[in-house]
Amino acid sequence: MDNIRQAIINAETALGIEFGSTRIKAVLIDKANEPLASGSYDWENSYDNGVWTYPVEKFWEGLQTAFASLKKNVEEKYGIKLETVGAMGISGMMHGYLPFDKDGNQLAEFRTWRNTITAKAAEELTALFDFNIPQRWSIAHLYQAILNGEEHVKDIDYIGTLASYVHLKLTGERVIGVGEASGMFPIDSLTNDYDAKMLAQFDENIADKGFGWKIADILPKVLVAGDNGGILTEEGAKLLDPSGEFKAGIPMCPPEGDAGTGMVATNSVAERTGNVSAGTSIFLMMVLEKALSRLYPEIDMVTTPSGKPVAMVHCNNCSGEIDAWAGIFTSMCKSMGIDVSYYKVLDAMFASALEGDKDCGGIVAYNYLSGEVITGLDSGKPMLFRGPESKFSFENFSRAQLCSAAATLSLGMEILSDENIKVDRILGHGGYFKAPLAGQTIMASALKAPVSVMKTAGEGGPWGIAILANYMKNKADGETLEAYLDAKVFAGQDSTEVVPTQADIDGFNAFLENYKKGLAAEKAAVEAF
Repeated sequence: MDNIRQAIINAETALGIEFGSTRIKAVLIDKANEPLASGSYDWENSYDNGVWTYPVEKFWEGLQTAFASLKKNVEEKYGIKLETVGAMGISGMMHGYLPFDKDGNQLAEFRTWRNTITAKAAEELTALFDFNIPQRWSIAHLYQAILNGEEHVKDIDYIGTLASYVHLKLTGERVIGVGEASGMFPIDSLTNDYDAKMLAQFDENIADKGFGWKIADILPKVLVAGDNGGILTEEGAKLLDPSGEFKAGIPMCPPEGDAGTGMVATNSVAERTGNVSAGTSIFLMMVLEKALSRLYPEIDMVTTPSGKPVAMVHCNNCSGEIDAWAGIFTSMCKSMGIDVSYYKVLDAMFASALEGDKDCGGIVAYNYLSGEVITGLDSGKPMLFRGPESKFSFENFSRAQLCSAAATLSLGMEILSDENIKVDRILGHGGYFKAPLAGQTIMASALKAPVSVMKTAGEGGPWGIAILANYMKNKADGETLEAYLDAKVFAGQDSTEVVPTQADIDGFNAFLENYKKGLAAEKAAVEAF
């Protein structure tokens, strides 16, 4: 305990703050990358005027609340005030659109990754670049605003992601980590910068609009893991901690996206490694040895925080519908005078799923709170199907919800399987994997591959960005991120591996066949309502 106190006082620590979909979390770690304290703030996106968004004032309320919660945790555990750290970093939901003018005024609402309102832009840019541009990418949102004739576009001086914008306000630096940048605009992995040819193609394509900017001028500067992203300014320190107790001058690593921090948190930044991040959304990342044979609209090409090419299968929907049903069951219990926590109900759903029939008893669930590109839906309606012959039990219902969360990802995985992508290990992290074995078993069946979960799986992105801050501060000369993670973070790390049985795979396949058949009804529901 005395050693920890002294480490905190001597700033032998790193701070990571991640803006997730439902929670902003701050984590303090030591030089050995072990978590010491944490704090959080819960928030939710809203659907306003056809756009999934968060109001910008919530950025700062959430940042300050999460950090104050962390400070309180430090004082309660160690009896000292947190006044400084050795390094820090900001992470957040990838993609989206945050435009500002030269005076820093926000020009449009924050358009998050969850929106599926840029189909025309994504299609045209994909054809222009001969490179898949998903709807949620920043450049798709910008180009859609141009196609829409939105007045604000001519006044843009800067566009950022959530993480890069928060970093800008804390440091004054318009920079971004390469992994996060790869969700804004295509990256050339040979230069670890925006693809120069595509930058020129974009400028030429919009030249007739007469805007006073070039695309390269309004994007943040790209940095790689280990680079210095600036220092916490006096203004930034006050924004983070209005009490004035936290000191300025702290070095900050480049801001990264949740995909990149997820790769770090699962030691999945080397070739032939992969990870599944499963929370509000779900995505599979595989670090490639070679490029894919052709363009796939279902597959994003992004990078690791050190710039290695990554194939990404991204689905907008994962645990949101599971959470909604847990809320219903919790409310039902309370109406009967039974005081049970929401998290205990969630645990019961996950545990019961393991007791259900392998094919979910013929029950099919759709967790589409928003659209899914892989299945061709621009919006979603959660649905539950069963026939009179279905075995409708709590166990089968719960298993169907967990299978639904993995179903769309499984469809995308079929493409990578056809490309004969080699992977040595897949690691899972996020809320879907917190309950012992349940999510892991279903995911292994869906991917038809062993899935491992480390003891640190619950730490996730905030821990990942804190590790990147430590790497920037403490790496040896020439030490790569891959080597640092292997030697300094994950050496001797305990993990649990689940190898799918043939019965589990066959059961999931039966569920998936029903799922595919029912997509016509899901599409009809979207059109009807």
